[in-house]
Amino acid sequence: MTETCLSQPVTGPAAGRAPLRLLGVFIGIVSLVAAPMFFYPIFLMKILCFALFASAFNLLLGYTGLLSFGHAAFFGGAAYVTAHAAKIWGFPPELAMLAGVLSAIVIGAVIGFFAIRRQGIYFAMITLALSQMFYFFCLQAPFTGGEDGIQGVKRGTLFGLIDLSQTMNMYYFVLAIFLLGMFAIWRIVNSPFGVVLKSIRENETRAISLGLSVNAYKLSAFVMSAAIAGLAGSTKALIFQFATLTDVTWQMSGEVILMTLMGGIGTFLGPVVGAGLVVILQNVLATSEFPVTVITGATFMLCVLAFRRGIVGEIEAAILRWNRR
Repeated sequence: MTETCLSQPVTGPAAGRAPLRLLGVFIGIVSLVAAPMFFYPIFLMKILCFALFASAFNLLLGYTGLLSFGHAAFFGGAAYVTAHAAKIWGFPPELAMLAGVLSAIVIGAVIGFFAIRRQGIYFAMITLALSQMFYFFCLQAPFTGGEDGIQGVKRGTLFGLIDLSQTMNMYYFVLAIFLLGMFAIWRIVNSPFGVVLKSIRENETRAISLGLSVNAYKLSAFVMSAAIAGLAGSTKALIFQFATLTDVTWQMSGEVILMTLMGGIGTFLGPVVGAGLVVILQNVLATSEFPVTVITGATFMLCVLAFRRGIVGEIEAAILRWNRR
């Protein structure tokens, strides 16, 4: 009976929406490829970098139900290691980024090992405390440059063939990383593993009663989120060619939470939209007399009041209501 059901082709509204989704993905990729012709590439790369960072955080909060206040440790830690590996050790960009991602995995495994033993606000506070410990380590460690950070990082030559010092080459490299990271998140969420994560988010007690090793799944999700956040941090270090304490502060963790909430928790494109909105606000207000943090906070309040599910979450809910008519 099960084999018969699984062998049946998908029909109905879900099958009808599949071509539209593929068309939307195609249009989105084409738009990103053409975007540097109309917008400043460095600005676009910053959006892509933080969109990947917010999506990594959403993998943990939106799909597993774990609120972390310490994601800056993975983002900034990977940025420091990548910058150090590229500048001091002379690693090519691909190996420097690999070193950054591996460092984020190690940091994520350590923090996650202690944090997953608690739930709710206790989990969040443990991640914040351990992240702050890592911040002070970065402040005092000799290889991080202290308050000056690591500056003058060379982008290098990718695979010995592509010169990343050329802005357009760097942009398309960042775009490839972004698409790869988003595909990895999509694959995780839409796999049997992702279904288990959603069940833990909805009712952890029942998941335990079903015999699932909940802590193992939560730790795995935590490390995967840390790895993708580290990928974003490594990319950021090469884009701007420096790594500083700003990357590991608790404000950075708060910023990525803000992006995710504004875009929509538990939605695939929500963090991307939220990151784009925050980065655009920061860029526009940077040259004005208006305080960036105040305007960003006011925008967040408006989004929360007007869009309780986030911008993308409300749009998806509206489309669902329309389809039910």
